[in-house]
Amino acid sequence: MLDIHCHILPGLDDGAPNYANSLLMAKQAEAEGIHTIIATPHHQNGTYINDKEDILSRIEELNNYLQVENSKVRILPGQEIRIYEKFLNDYENGEIMTLANHSSYVLIELPSSHVPAYTNQLFFDIQMKGLTPVISNPERNHEIIDQPDLLYSLVKNGAATQISTGSLSGQFGKKIQKFAFDLIDANLAHFVASNAHNAKKRSFRMLEAFDLIEKKYGTDHIYYFQNNSEIMAKGNHIYRDIPKRTKKKKIMGLF
Repeated sequence: MLDIHCHILPGLDDGAPNYANSLLMAKQAEAEGIHTIIATPHHQNGTYINDKEDILSRIEELNNYLQVENSKVRILPGQEIRIYEKFLNDYENGEIMTLANHSSYVLIELPSSHVPAYTNQLFFDIQMKGLTPVISNPERNHEIIDQPDLLYSLVKNGAATQISTGSLSGQFGKKIQKFAFDLIDANLAHFVASNAHNAKKRSFRMLEAFDLIEKKYGTDHIYYFQNNSEIMAKGNHIYRDIPKRTKKKKIMGLF
């Protein structure tokens, strides 16, 4: 498996604090069948700034360290970029990178509470540059949970999404777990990734999540998500099903 969202680079954000912890994460990933990880440290989220050049140097250092420690997991570069209005300016200036640094997909984090008013226009402008925004963890955005048509509109207009394994496994509560599966039901999910921050409370949970997906949808959905990660990392375009609006619950038989 290939994990496209992970905070394994040591000392850059709220993920692995040091190389020893990165190694623990790599060993855990390998035990789950993960052969490649795209490291995605936070960028421009109000606390952490991790530019492209800094990440690339850290990637090389971590791969060398893991090789010495006999880990077979390969680390590729990436970022989890908090949405901000000067995104394209910084991309043009070489501060922002795509996932794996050669795909056309950029991992973008929305604030947990809302979808900024400029999101539609920025995503349109990003796509005009030949890039595809991948929304990380939309199942945990409060406004999207309340108004899922916001996500439907973004996906219909070309954005992709990445659901976290912790959400699917119930780590963040039943409401988020249900909504994560609702997004899969509506073809509003394109990637499943760990968003792992450490080897304990925020671990990979990839096997657990894919086991739940297989029980609910069968093996075809596993191949869909896993193949999308693999082909994206090779610089190719992902598979997409036609997005649908999420179904609303019936209340007292009114609708």
